[in-house]
Amino acid sequence: MTTFTESALERHCRRYREKDLLPAVVDPNSGRILLHVGAAYGAVTMPTELGEPVLQRLRAAGIAGPVFAHPRARRWTFLTGPTRHDEFPAAAAAELFRLYTTVAGTGSQIVLPSAEDELSGYRLWVAGPDALGTRPPQHAVIDAARESAPDLR
Repeated sequence: MTTFTESALERHCRRYREKDLLPAVVDPNSGRILLHVGAAYGAVTMPTELGEPVLQRLRAAGIAGPVFAHPRARRWTFLTGPTRHDEFPAAAAAELFRLYTTVAGTGSQIVLPSAEDELSGYRLWVAGPDALGTRPPQHAVIDAARESAPDLR
């Protein structure tokens, strides 16, 4: 008889799925928790110095969602609604490039913080996901980044 014991990684991933409503999966090759970018989720990653005022703007507008940090890389990732390429003009892409900000493309995957990441400080939540599964529209995060950029100069 085989007994299945759930690992800490699998428990953390299950919590994301059941409590936080994030359709996360454990990648058996890398041992990381992944979220697929596509029809339901998007992601925007930017330098911490830009992320802080962006989060303030989103909170002030009442639409802030999950954000996690990569402290060693000094970057933040905002989980958003899906990428809508019709709402993402070339001028915005060029401006985001100059701001060292990237938008995860449909079909890509992002790595969510695991329990081990959080304990080591490698990847951790700045604003954790909530049971309502709320996340801002991607264009709102992009607009907030573009509006916050002059404050950094």
